[in-house]
This record gives sequence, structure tokens and C-alpha cells, in this order.
Amino acid sequence: MNDIIYLKKYAVNYLSKYNTSKGNLERILKKKISRMNIEKAQKFNLYNSITLIIKELELKKIINESNYTYSIILNYSLRGKSKKYIISYLLKKGVNNSDINNEMEKFENQNPYWEDESVKIYIKKKRISLNDNENKEKNIAKMIRAGFNYDTIKKNLEI
Repeated sequence: MNDIIYLKKYAVNYLSKYNTSKGNLERILKKKISRMNIEKAQKFNLYNSITLIIKELELKKIINESNYTYSIILNYSLRGKSKKYIISYLLKKGVNNSDINNEMEKFENQNPYWEDESVKIYIKKKRISLNDNENKEKNIAKMIRAGFNYDTIKKNLEI
């Protein structure tokens, strides 16, 4: 019981520093348990209590999956990241596909031209020249690898 309280405090402390998803918090708590110097039976009980801890934190609104997803989409769009990059990042962090689609749709409704702005930010950050005919194919390939749509690239590079 004492270890469960310790694990709950660890989760709350982590959430006070970082905004995270439920899947990522579960992975972090599992790592913490594996590093603890306790018996296997106690570790097994702690592994089983992770879902209860996450549900409790969610009920108390300490962790919110939709807010986390929306904030990541907003933050990464302002950094010049593509839609594909953002979706793959969120999937890696353990966010459900349905949550990602809902929040992405909400974000796109509020910001219909966000991907064009994101491409412009990417071009500025990577110092891609719009008039460079020698490296035009390299620049296009670089932007495609970053996850941008070819039509969006074409429109912003004025091909």
C-alpha cells in the first residue's frame, strides 16, 4: 500500500512538470516500477495498480488526453512540423487514433491554412531558397521527408 502511494505521488509530481498522455504516463510508471528495489510480488501488484492510478488522475482532471493532444498539435504546427509528423509523434506517445483524429479535425476547423503556415516556417528554419534552381529537387525531397504534402510544397515553393 505504501508503494502505491509512492507511485501515485511520483505520477502527480511528473505531471506537475510535464504535460503527457495516459499511454506515456503508463510507460513512465512501468519504468519506475522496474527500477524499484522491491520483490517481484510487490512489483506485480504495482503494475496492476497503474490503471487505477491513471483512472483516478483522469477523474480528478489532473491528466486530460484531449487537452494534451490539442496542445501538441498547436505547438508543433507553430514549430513548422507537418501533419504526418505530428500524428506519428502522438501515436508514439500513446494517444489513441480516435483522439488524434478528433483533435486534428477541431484544430483544422479553427485554422484552415495551418499547414501552409507550417511549411513557410519550415522553409525559413531550414533556410531553403525559393529561387535555387540547382537544389530544387533536393529541397523538395527534404520537405517530403519532413512529411509535407507535395501540393503544399509546390504551392509554397512556387514551382
